[in-house]
Amino acid sequence: MDSLNEFFVTYGYWGMGLASFLAGTFVPFSSEAVMGALLAATTMNPILTVVSGTIGNVLGSMFNYYLGRMGDIRRISRWMHVGEDKLERTKQYVERRGAWIAFFSFLPAFGTAISIALGILRAHPLGVFLYTLTGKLLRYIMVAYSVMALK
Repeated sequence: MDSLNEFFVTYGYWGMGLASFLAGTFVPFSSEAVMGALLAATTMNPILTVVSGTIGNVLGSMFNYYLGRMGDIRRISRWMHVGEDKLERTKQYVERRGAWIAFFSFLPAFGTAISIALGILRAHPLGVFLYTLTGKLLRYIMVAYSVMALK
């Protein structure tokens, strides 16, 4: 685990972006923990850390969105280890609400399914991008603020 922490510290903002990208996809990873550790243990600029984390996480969600555009729920479910029933329920939920639901793609466990469902439904990519960006940016601002308040 120490070598993983060293990796993110060594690569700084790029490491934060990579951690966030992984967390934004279907890979179970905590970019918030990485951000907290980086801000607590280094002199990294909180604003740049939030920006790099947000960029990586939004790109991860958009990766999920484009996977969803492939459209085959069964194949996506197997490949990403997300239950077909969960994807189908999320798809129906998202279908009733529209692209603004992408704002909530920052939520653990549901965010991946939301992004995929928006892709399956062919929601407008720009709307998905902007709502996703807003939600994830606000989340990372709260994480950074919390860590910096404790420092």
